[in-house]
Amino acid sequence: MKWLCMILVLLPLPAIAETLVAARLLRAGDVIGPGDVSRSPATVAGAAVAREQVVGLETRVAIYPGRPIHLADLGPAAVIERNEIVRMVYRRGGLMIQSDGRAMARAGVGDAIQVMNLSSRQSVQGIVTAAGLVEITGHQ
Repeated sequence: MKWLCMILVLLPLPAIAETLVAARLLRAGDVIGPGDVSRSPATVAGAAVAREQVVGLETRVAIYPGRPIHLADLGPAAVIERNEIVRMVYRRGGLMIQSDGRAMARAGVGDAIQVMNLSSRQSVQGIVTAAGLVEITGHQ
């Protein structure tokens, strides 16, 4: 009977998952900083769980204080603003042409964007590069 008192029962503890929530009102277009988020013990599908997932990204919609931060509501921070004059680069083989254009929308690195060539008024499509240039991929 004494040995029954000595048995320890080891049960696995449930994994604790946390969700990141907005610490303040995040308006569409805000870039998230470390102080803009806090943790909530609730688990929400599709929501961020680590600060590294969201810091430096831009909100695509308004996120109210205490609401979960869904990864689908975030994107890369814009490096080009609508109507901004940008440098367009067209490369094909050994040929490289550069020209100025007007951005038709906001865009982040890696985003596709429409740009109007200032010389010809022709609208072309390109991809935003890390240097803030628009690599032309074709025209309409």
